[in-house]
Amino acid sequence: MFVDNNLILAGSIAQIQGAPGGPGQVTSTITGQTVTGATAVLSTSSLDLSQKRDIGEGSDLYARFQVTVAFTGLTYLDIQVVSADDAALSTNLTVHNSLQAIPVANLTAGASFALQLSPYISPQGANTTSLSQRYWGFRFVPTGTGTAGAVFADFGVEIQDGRDFYPSGFGII
Repeated sequence: MFVDNNLILAGSIAQIQGAPGGPGQVTSTITGQTVTGATAVLSTSSLDLSQKRDIGEGSDLYARFQVTVAFTGLTYLDIQVVSADDAALSTNLTVHNSLQAIPVANLTAGASFALQLSPYISPQGANTTSLSQRYWGFRFVPTGTGTAGAVFADFGVEIQDGRDFYPSGFGII
């Protein structure tokens, strides 16, 4: 799966050169953004659509989420794709899509979720095909009070769930 560092909005990826496995091997460590408490948490970064970058024009676009620290204390978590007029995602916040009410039992470390976004990137219910707001990000809305939990979130053009398994039987001649 391809991850563009400019499209990571919650959490980070650190690359380590020469990690276990020998010199020259590169491993990555994914760290999520902490999401605790009883109030909504906005992603630490936002995507400025006024900057030229490839966010998958002509392809399906996904918001991808991976739980890096299991959630405890809350009942549900709603993960939303949002846009706003400012980089802090605090002015005229608009919700575009949502993973509504994910039970805490499903928010274990390693759990992954994805939302496909409209190719028009416009607000829900809008009768427009134009870009509506400059900044995009994520909002994590708990039901209950979370005491632990972290999520890595980014935008990408594909999803990888790691759940496809294929039988052995291929040989190299």
